[in-house]
Amino acid sequence: MHIATMISLGAYFVLMMAIGLYAYKKSTSDVSGYMLGGRQLHPAVASLSAGASDMSGWMLMGLPGAVYVAGFSAAWIAVGLLIGAYFNYLLVAPRLRIYTEVADDAITIPDYFEKRFKDNSHFLRVLSSVVIIIFFTLYTSAGVVSGGKLFEASFGLSYEVGLFATAGVVVAYTLFGGFLAVSLTDFVQGCIMFVALIMVPIVVLFDLGGVGGMTRQLDTVDPELMNIMSGLTFAGLISSLAWGLGYFGQPHIIVRFMAIRTLRDVKTARHIGMSWMLVTVLGAVGTGLAGLAYATSRGHDIGDPETIFIFLSEVLFHPAISGFLLAAILAAIMSTISSQLLVSSSSLTEDFYKTFLRKEASQNELVLVGRISVFAVSLVAIALAFDRSSTILTLVSNAWAGFGAAFGPIILLSLHWRRMTRAGAIAGMITGAVTVLFWIYAPIEIAGARLSAHVYEMLPGFILSLIAAVVVSLRTKPHSEDMDKSFQAMEKAMIERADQIG
Repeated sequence: MHIATMISLGAYFVLMMAIGLYAYKKSTSDVSGYMLGGRQLHPAVASLSAGASDMSGWMLMGLPGAVYVAGFSAAWIAVGLLIGAYFNYLLVAPRLRIYTEVADDAITIPDYFEKRFKDNSHFLRVLSSVVIIIFFTLYTSAGVVSGGKLFEASFGLSYEVGLFATAGVVVAYTLFGGFLAVSLTDFVQGCIMFVALIMVPIVVLFDLGGVGGMTRQLDTVDPELMNIMSGLTFAGLISSLAWGLGYFGQPHIIVRFMAIRTLRDVKTARHIGMSWMLVTVLGAVGTGLAGLAYATSRGHDIGDPETIFIFLSEVLFHPAISGFLLAAILAAIMSTISSQLLVSSSSLTEDFYKTFLRKEASQNELVLVGRISVFAVSLVAIALAFDRSSTILTLVSNAWAGFGAAFGPIILLSLHWRRMTRAGAIAGMITGAVTVLFWIYAPIEIAGARLSAHVYEMLPGFILSLIAAVVVSLRTKPHSEDMDKSFQAMEKAMIERADQIG
């Protein structure tokens, strides 16, 4: 590797560790600070942190790779995500920010569920924690796989070394700096991703002679590549758009809404977050299309389509800039891994250790347990990532669907429907998770293909979860008076501060 590239990457690693050290000194004295940053997140940090932790290596590797293979029609996934993210800011962010504070300062999603439904049995907390740990371990492994591929393709190192190198840096700043370190590093990483996803497609387009040159080259490969409806069935279109439903149930994203400092800041965060997302999604789609045109025009054979961004960064840019672009991929990967590790850690700490093992544990003890949990989850994720047979997009889509179907309907209903009951929440959560797992792994084939090849598992999972939650809620005992009071307090605050939401 060129020395200038190594210097760029080295500077990036030093910056991440410096942020982790700052956060360690600033906000890790108690479990609320370690897990939620004391609910003092700036709107710019909250929005870019949510976006960076959301998109991960999928944005710079998975989506460009999908577009590289399927053409412009693969962009429908991005359309669904943009719509879902916008409605997540509108429907979930304001109410969740208020309700988690009203509900006895809930600091995790399972904690919120338990306090929202007054579940003294802790069953709902445990169930949601199990869902988080199972799907986040799978999700985290997808990020580690991205790191392994990056180190293998760019640095000439083995895939296994890449796994440990990627996880090692992330674990270090997450373990010591907690939520504030994760959010601040995500902000920086989001800025790096933003610049990279503007720079790469523009430079490639200039090299190809503009959009016209790219289009002419793609026509020589397949005239249908620029057709957004090419090869798309109705089921395929709905499946792609259904990705947007996942936003309502992603703990590592909606936890940013819980941590934002004021309700007024939610509106600002929405504007910043959606602008960032629109530009980066267009950049990722452009990278896939322009990358295919460039590679074919130069006679390059890209063995793994998910490495097209890496290929372009190495052949078109000065080594110093190439190092910055490779750092953008690491930024995308690390931002998501760190967020997922922290949510898994907070669930293990608050929802298992404190609830069942040490109810009187001190704040210092809980922070220590949180750090141990970060390390433990990372080891399991690395072990899963040794099986590199699945693509990044496949791993992410499975975990995304699991959270979206299990938590999405429950989050929406719990924030907007007073009549929802504990039994309804449990029924919806189980139905959503089981449906997704069944859709992925059931030995059932239609026309020689598994169920998930026909319809994305998110769609049946979300719909059945929603139906189960509503039906069971209507057939079980209504909320207690205490539940009504907490819900009324949330709605009263929403009315009083309606001008702040916008």
